Amino acid sequence: MHFQCKTTAGAPVVGVFMDPRCSRMAFGLSVLFFSSPLLAQATPSLDPVVVTATRTPVSLTDVLADVSWVDRDQIDRMGAASVAEVLARLPGITLSQAGGPASTTGVFIRGADSRFTAVFMDGVRVDTQSGDGGAPWEAIPLTQVDRIEVLRGPAAAVYGSDAIGGVVQIFTREGEQGFHPSVRLGAGTYGTREANASLRGGVGDVTYSLGLAKDQSDGFDARPGINNPDRDGYQQQSFSGRVGLKFLPGQRLELTVLDNDQKADYDSTASSSYGLANHHLQLLGVLWSSRWSDEWTTKMSFTRGSDRYESFMSTTFTYLTKTQVSTYLFQNEYRLGPGLMTTAFERREDALQNTDTSPSTDTSRYQNAVALGYGFKTGDHALQVNARHDDDSEFGGKSTGSLAYGYALSTAWRATASTSTAFRVPTLYERFSGYGFSGLKVETSNNHELGLRWLSGSNQASLVAYQNVISNLIDFVYESGSCINQAEGCYTNTNARIYGATLSGSTRWSNVDLSGSLGWMEPRNSDTGNLLVRRARQQATASAHTLLGGWQIGADIQHVGDRYDYAYDWSSSTSSRPRLAPYTLIHLSASHALNRDWQMRFKVNNLTNQDYTLAKGYATPGRSFFLILTWTPQR
Repeated sequence: MHFQCKTTAGAPVVGVFMDPRCSRMAFGLSVLFFSSPLLAQATPSLDPVVVTATRTPVSLTDVLADVSWVDRDQIDRMGAASVAEVLARLPGITLSQAGGPASTTGVFIRGADSRFTAVFMDGVRVDTQSGDGGAPWEAIPLTQVDRIEVLRGPAAAVYGSDAIGGVVQIFTREGEQGFHPSVRLGAGTYGTREANASLRGGVGDVTYSLGLAKDQSDGFDARPGINNPDRDGYQQQSFSGRVGLKFLPGQRLELTVLDNDQKADYDSTASSSYGLANHHLQLLGVLWSSRWSDEWTTKMSFTRGSDRYESFMSTTFTYLTKTQVSTYLFQNEYRLGPGLMTTAFERREDALQNTDTSPSTDTSRYQNAVALGYGFKTGDHALQVNARHDDDSEFGGKSTGSLAYGYALSTAWRATASTSTAFRVPTLYERFSGYGFSGLKVETSNNHELGLRWLSGSNQASLVAYQNVISNLIDFVYESGSCINQAEGCYTNTNARIYGATLSGSTRWSNVDLSGSLGWMEPRNSDTGNLLVRRARQQATASAHTLLGGWQIGADIQHVGDRYDYAYDWSSSTSSRPRLAPYTLIHLSASHALNRDWQMRFKVNNLTNQDYTLAKGYATPGRSFFLILTWTPQR
């Protein structure tokens, strides 16, 4: 296996083959529902300020990019078990998973897999240089998350390498004046338990927010039918902290930390009877911000993320990989008339320690970058321009740019158009491991999209059409004849083209909040004509939430169309492309205030006990129940 126990973005998950007639009927019902104006993701009553699109605060309604915003209340109503599951409830996003929430997880934004998504938590880059790269989604604790911002579409002109498919910004809770403790306890199916406590407060110029959580599960058999019929559970402890200090007028210093330690059982191969993995994620960020005047703001930050993964595939073999990513950012924002100009200087340093890499090979690299951005809104017109140049220590200079324009057709309607370029440098593992190829080329993309948005009071709808052409796409080829270094397979360059459209929206009808999305795309390898693995061409979501008799109740529906996966027979050195059946999941939630300080929440995931597959050969959870009690004293 080319990554031992860690499954790559193409990595294995299961189920019974759904009757195609049922799948077509479910999808048809979704189309019927979404053809009404009751469309897409639920939005907060107030227009939130987001930072992901341009790295500067912008009102969500003024953003020209395709952006979603989810707060903690929405996350709780979803009843999701992980950050990846939250993202899968949003338009244009699907996931793969090799078992339960603690197993290797891939997130696909507009058909681009995990390595094409730049991920940040409180401004700290979350990434790994092992395997295919990308954020270790399974190691990000949902219990510590306060809100999530998602940008769909390339953003390398703002964030540099990796942001070919999109950007995800995750934030923990900020401090505020006063003293605000909270305790949460939960238990549910598969022996799942959780306990977490948080404390937010502030005195004078100092604010703080601290969170401590522990959760565990006995799990379920992740790979039924092999010689290891056991329950693959997990346990993890996490700590998060944010401390802010205003030390001079307009001057603020903030320290953010996160530590998540996870231990999980897994089934590595069909012949293995042993599998235990330790996953440790550590994040540190220091941010200084200064408002010199109403027109000029400066930000400086240092961040460091460490991802350590160690698996014990047998009593005699241990696989270890550790990535450290450090970034240094100096950014200025200037208000120029109706517009805002940004300048940024950024340095990124990557280091990899991995069992599979050659000890004689350099396993570190750096990138230095300069970026410029300018955006304005005047009358019916809005414009956002970004340009960036990255100098990579191994691949030299890479320049990217983006241009977005918006025009208000009326007070309710706005049309947008954008074009952008992006790139991704191969991971150190892809180049220097036993399955790597040092001659891999840089992945590049050209993206074009058109959008139409409607906003009227609490009602909104959005239609976005896009095309993303990826050159030198890095893929893992299992056939020995195509590989230079390994008989079992290796990394190589190919090409891909992904185009599609996403329809989304939300409305409030009577006292019911309705939202949903409908997505279609064609993600293909341009050289072979094959569909890219684990990407569904059809996707739909729907949700309804209301207050009834003192209870907040809701339902969420997810439909994902059929996909293809890789299956490799190591004994005969042959590969195939098995079909993964479509699936539809229904989730229910209900919450009720027991008194002014205590709240009870009950959720049911996979109500119909759907048997489905996210990666070939791996099982998924059936119907599950969870009860949560929260204590938040009110003053």
